[in-house]
Amino acid sequence: MQRVKRFFLLTTGVTIAILAVMASMQFVKRTVTRSDQDYLNLFRQVIGTVDKSYVEKVEPKKLMQSAITGMLASLDPHSAYLPPEPFKEMNIQMSGSFGGLGIEITMKDGKLTVVSPIEDTPAFRAGIKPNDHIAKIDDKPTRGLTITEAVNRMRGKQGTKVTLSILREGSPTPLVFPLVRATIQTKSLKFRTLEPGYGLVRISHFQQHTGDEVVAALDKLRGQNDGTLKGLIIDLRNNPGGLLESCTQVAGRFIGDRLDNGLIVSTRGRLPDANQQLTASIGPKEPPYPIVVLINGGTASASEILAGALQDHKRAIVMGTQSFGKGSVQSVITLRDGAGLKLTTALYYTPSGRSIQAKGITPDIVVGNIDLKEAKKQTTPEFHEKDLDGHMIVPEKGDTQPPSPATRPSTPAKPDGELAGDYQLFRALELLRGLDVMAVAPLPRKNDRHNPR
Repeated sequence: MQRVKRFFLLTTGVTIAILAVMASMQFVKRTVTRSDQDYLNLFRQVIGTVDKSYVEKVEPKKLMQSAITGMLASLDPHSAYLPPEPFKEMNIQMSGSFGGLGIEITMKDGKLTVVSPIEDTPAFRAGIKPNDHIAKIDDKPTRGLTITEAVNRMRGKQGTKVTLSILREGSPTPLVFPLVRATIQTKSLKFRTLEPGYGLVRISHFQQHTGDEVVAALDKLRGQNDGTLKGLIIDLRNNPGGLLESCTQVAGRFIGDRLDNGLIVSTRGRLPDANQQLTASIGPKEPPYPIVVLINGGTASASEILAGALQDHKRAIVMGTQSFGKGSVQSVITLRDGAGLKLTTALYYTPSGRSIQAKGITPDIVVGNIDLKEAKKQTTPEFHEKDLDGHMIVPEKGDTQPPSPATRPSTPAKPDGELAGDYQLFRALELLRGLDVMAVAPLPRKNDRHNPR
């Protein structure tokens, strides 16, 4: 009898376990197969509950906008809902004129972080640096703010004041920066002759007229050097990107010829129109003088595309440190109420098929920035796209990895004059001088050129 009882208990236990598993499987099945309509009903239920029971009355418009903002923020760091005013300001910024402090910001580990200050702006002149964490805006903590909310707090009328409290790696106490807001007329680029025959073009941002400005700068540099350049440095450090069209115009000045337009970048996405190949346009090209492109952790997006295209086509030597790795394409869609939707729709690939996303461009020659007065490398670490919360990850399969970079000596020869404060620029000019002495140009002959398709 006892044996029967045990058997009964055993079979009963097994039966209960089987029923529990079956119930669990049915629950999982119901959860997985929940329809879109079920989720819409759930959304309405939550909105209705908040509207009815929350401790304070909340405007339905605010609830809806917050829901949209949260939905897009959950996708990746660059997709966003832009209310009418920020959307209008973004369009103005792309034209080269906008109000504010001049800081490109993002979210890193839930913290408001500087990607790069824009040259000749209040933030740049005050000494704000890439990777600075903005802890407070006018004594109000930034934790929990969205990028749009933070931007709205930093914007204001020209001449009004705002104070940023910054946490910086290596600084034991917060750094306080009292700033005055300005209507910022950003300059797309600067140029100058470093020494006879050698020119520098510093592109700080890709705007509507950057392509034309580069052509004009190169013509003026030639005029300053008896009509000929022996070498050129294109400085893309702390360039946060901008308009892709302007980037391809600049690249097209150096890539391609009469027989071959030359691939600059390709994009790949889900929709057919997201899959494109952008090539250099037919037109005047620069002579095959040596070029060095300078990049660092603040080099992002369109500036990475330019560096990658020149590197893949063997048209330039890339020098500096690893770039940021922002290799996603954002399509900007105008909504009915004047707001905008910035949505990631594709990924960028260099001419050889390398993905930029969360990887960046690896320099051919790694040269860190060095404080020549102290003869040591700066200790402030750079951060990149791969450090951002929710960044997109591209599988390694199919990627062509760049060659292993060479590393420059850590103990520099000390330059004189205006190059004394910029070791990377000094080493770039030193390399151009060496190429000139050796009569070596980095552009191969047509039949030898690596011309990926």
